[in-house]
Amino acid sequence: MTRKSVTEQYPDALPELPPRTRGVIGLFEENCTVCMLCARECPDWCIYIDSHKETVPPAAPGGRERSRNVLDRFAIDFSLCMYCGICIEVCPFDALFWSPEFEYAETDIRELTHERDKLREWMWTVPAPPALDPSAEEPKEIAAARKTAEKLAAAQAAQAAQAAPQEPQEPQEGES
Repeated sequence: MTRKSVTEQYPDALPELPPRTRGVIGLFEENCTVCMLCARECPDWCIYIDSHKETVPPAAPGGRERSRNVLDRFAIDFSLCMYCGICIEVCPFDALFWSPEFEYAETDIRELTHERDKLREWMWTVPAPPALDPSAEEPKEIAAARKTAEKLAAAQAAQAAQAAPQEPQEPQEGES
């Protein structure tokens, strides 16, 4: 109350947004397995997903054919979305991300339903994740993988030392 108010001259001067701004949701389509978790957990039911099953030939001879879901439609109706982020949190395959873009207003409410092509375009505006804290503890998965790799390297070194032909030692003077 004691400071003078300052008006930002938007759109001439763009605002400085916090790093974790929730603007629009971007879709990384390659990671989507059509598990439908995002659509089921959405409290507003604003995510629409259509898919079909395709048969995949066996990976090895004598194997069985597999079926997999193929994404036909992925759309988010931003006129219904309340930007809670539940869909992003429940996605087990990291297919959905927050983009800081907030300038996507439309004059027609029907144009606020963004199909997968539009959602894919938003992915290019998603910022890179923040760097890990250098003083943080190493993740357990990486620590376990490192220990396994070190044990394997030690075992290989021991095998190489045993496999190397040992040179016969010559008797020293005074020994018989």
